[in-house]
Amino acid sequence: MSWLQRLKIDKFLLILVCVVLIASFFPCEGIYKTIFSYLTTAAIALLFFMHGAKLSREAIMAGISHWRLHVVVFLSTFALFPLLGLGMKWLVPVNILTPTLYYGFLYLCALPATVQSAIAYTSVAGGNIPAAICSASASSILGVFLSPVLVGLLMHTQGGTNDTLHAIGSIVLQLMVPFIIGHLCRPLIGAWVQRHKKIVNITDRSSILLVVYVAFSAAVVEGIWHQIDGWSLLAILCCSIVLLTIVLIINTYVARLFGFNTKDEITIVFCGSKKSLANGIPMANVLFPAAAVGAMVLPLMIFHQIQLMVCAVLASRYAKRVAREEAEAVVKKEEVKTV
Repeated sequence: MSWLQRLKIDKFLLILVCVVLIASFFPCEGIYKTIFSYLTTAAIALLFFMHGAKLSREAIMAGISHWRLHVVVFLSTFALFPLLGLGMKWLVPVNILTPTLYYGFLYLCALPATVQSAIAYTSVAGGNIPAAICSASASSILGVFLSPVLVGLLMHTQGGTNDTLHAIGSIVLQLMVPFIIGHLCRPLIGAWVQRHKKIVNITDRSSILLVVYVAFSAAVVEGIWHQIDGWSLLAILCCSIVLLTIVLIINTYVARLFGFNTKDEITIVFCGSKKSLANGIPMANVLFPAAAVGAMVLPLMIFHQIQLMVCAVLASRYAKRVAREEAEAVVKKEEVKTV
């Protein structure tokens, strides 16, 4: 047994930490940023292409029709988060958060779920991938309309109009088109993908690493380490951890309370706890004055990294749980046959 196993340290989490450190010291800029952005897009497109080839039409229809799961995810994203954000107001009078950081957390809570990492983590954990694709994609599309409204209600701000058609077009082009093409190719390559599931897993994890590196590089280039002092950073870190923990716990217990199975619980936990950096930063440029954008998205940038790392550990644990349950199901099935 290695020392990592003795300490129960997740290897993928260590890799993520290394990626964050690399991005801090060697962020991708200029032409390298363009190259890594294309690589990330290609990896995500390949991920959805393989999932499209892997999933049967029956599984996809089951994902779309799983309305109870989608309702739980949407309520977590657009109701639970905003309510928790409002509850953070009491941290301002006691000088834990400045008014600017508080508004930054309110903005974070109004955003839609991230799509790529939510689905990738659901896949790594062994969750309900068709339902995750439907929930995360729908959340991102609905967020284009709902998030500006929530921001206005929570913060009483008035901003411009987001480029709705462009946002929807980007989601469809990057995620749904590769998925549909992969599904149409299923008769040709579906059996090969089923025999080589490790390739899908490698694609999942590689896309997560690329997203982390590109996202944190952007944060470093924007001067994340120069905009805040040590106390503010500690306050954001602690508040982000507490906020994410509360959401994860509530989603887990709600999934179990309403009788969802383990695969559906995984989907609810990962799709209902994410906030989109990719949607959040462009939207902030529209909703807020240019001078305020950096401070407004700072909690989002830090929360985004924390959610990726925490969910990496959860995904690993869920994957072991799903594997154990599937093995137990096989044993029970064999016992029934022998009887």
